[in-house]
Parts: sequence; structure tokens; C-alpha cells
Amino acid sequence: MAEFFAMDGYGLYIWVSYVLTFAFVLGAALHSWRATRRSR
Repeated sequence: MAEFFAMDGYGLYIWVSYVLTFAFVLGAALHSWRATRRSR
């Protein structure tokens, strides 16, 4: 895992964008799941 953090700025940018996309998708899914559960 140490070599993973030894990446250059480009690799870090890819990792950060991946994490942000994952968090956004997870948040949207959780929001829609809550809305669906509330309407029933």
C-alpha cells in the first residue's frame, strides 16, 4: 500500500476523482432509497 501513496500528482487526481464520484453515487442512491421508503 506504500507504493500506492507514492504516486505522482496525476495518480492522486485520478484517485480523488474516483472517491468523489463514488461518494456522489452512494449519496444519490441513499437519498433515492430513503425517498422510496418514505413514500410507501
